[in-house]
Amino acid sequence: MKKRTKTYITLTVILLLLAGGAYLFRKQLAVMAFDLFLSKQVESSLQKSYQPLTSQDNVPSKPVEKIAYQSKPFSVLLLGSDQRDNEPSRSDTIIYSVVRPKDSKVLLISIPRDTYTEIVGKGKKDKITHAYAFGGQQMSKDTVEAFLDHDINYYATINFKGLKDAVDALGGVELPIGKDIVNKGKDHEKFTVKANKPIYSGEEALNYVRYREDSDFNRTKRQQVFLDAVANRMLNLNQISKIPELLEIMGDNFKTDMQPNFIINLAKQVLADDKAEMTAYTIMGEGMKIDGVYYDEPIKKDVQNAKKLIDSWENPDTPSDQLLTPDMLDKKEETTAVK
Repeated sequence: MKKRTKTYITLTVILLLLAGGAYLFRKQLAVMAFDLFLSKQVESSLQKSYQPLTSQDNVPSKPVEKIAYQSKPFSVLLLGSDQRDNEPSRSDTIIYSVVRPKDSKVLLISIPRDTYTEIVGKGKKDKITHAYAFGGQQMSKDTVEAFLDHDINYYATINFKGLKDAVDALGGVELPIGKDIVNKGKDHEKFTVKANKPIYSGEEALNYVRYREDSDFNRTKRQQVFLDAVANRMLNLNQISKIPELLEIMGDNFKTDMQPNFIINLAKQVLADDKAEMTAYTIMGEGMKIDGVYYDEPIKKDVQNAKKLIDSWENPDTPSDQLLTPDMLDKKEETTAVK
C-alpha cells in the first residue's frame, strides 16, 4: 500500500513539473507547434502577398539581405488604404517604422496624409497621400525616403477593409474609447462607436480609425493605437492557430516585399520573446490653404525629431535602454530652454 502511495506521489510530482514546465516555456512550445503544424501553410499564404517593388524604369528593386536583418534593425514603410468603391486609391495611413528584432521593439513615425511635401517622380509638391495615387508603393517609398532623409528596407500595404474581417476572425479587439465617437458631418458616412466596451467588432474598429471630424493628428494617433491593439491580439497565444485563416482573409488586401521566410522567422522570434513594445511619434503640421485646397505644412522641429529617433533606433550599437524616445526629446528641449 505504501509503495502504491509513493508511486502516486511520484507521478503527481512529475505531472506538476511537466505542467509547470509547459507554462514556463509556453512561448517556446508555441513556436515549436507553429513550426510543426502551421509554418508551411503560412508560407504558402504569404507567397500570395509577396510583391517586390519595381522602379520607374520598370526594373525590380534590389533585393535586401535576408539573414542580416534578422538580428539588425530594419525599416518598413507601412501604408494603410481605406479605399471605398469608385474612389481613387490613397494611403490614408503612412508610417515609417523601425523594427529592432533583438529587443522586440518597434518605432512608429506617423506622417499625416495631408502633409505638404515634394512628390518624388512628379516634380511638384502635394499632399503626401497622393504619392500612392500617382505611383503606388514605389512612389510612396521614394517620397517618404526624401521627406525623412532615410532609406526604407521594405514596405507593407494593408487595405483596412481586409483588416476589418481579420479583427472579426480574432473575436474583436480592445480599444481605449472613453467617449462615444459620432460621425455626423453632412458629407460623411454616419456612424456611432460606443465608449467603454470591453471588445470592439471589425466594423467598429474600422470606424474608429476612419473617424476624422476632430483632427488629422488625432486620426493618426487612433491608427497607431489600432495597429498596436491588433498586433497584441494576434500575438496572443490563443490566437496562433488562426494565423493561416487571417492571412487568407487578408488575401489581396495585404502586399509586401518582405519574403515569406523572413516574415515567418521574425514572427517566431517575437513570439518566443516578451511582448513587443511600440513607441510612437507623429509629425505635426500647421494647416494652410493653397488655391482653396487644405494642406498640412510639416513643423520643421518635428521632422528633425523624427530623423533623430530613426538615427537612434536604426543604429544596431544603440543599447536597448538608451534608445531615444519622444519624451527624451521633450526633456532635452526643456533643459536647453532653462539654460
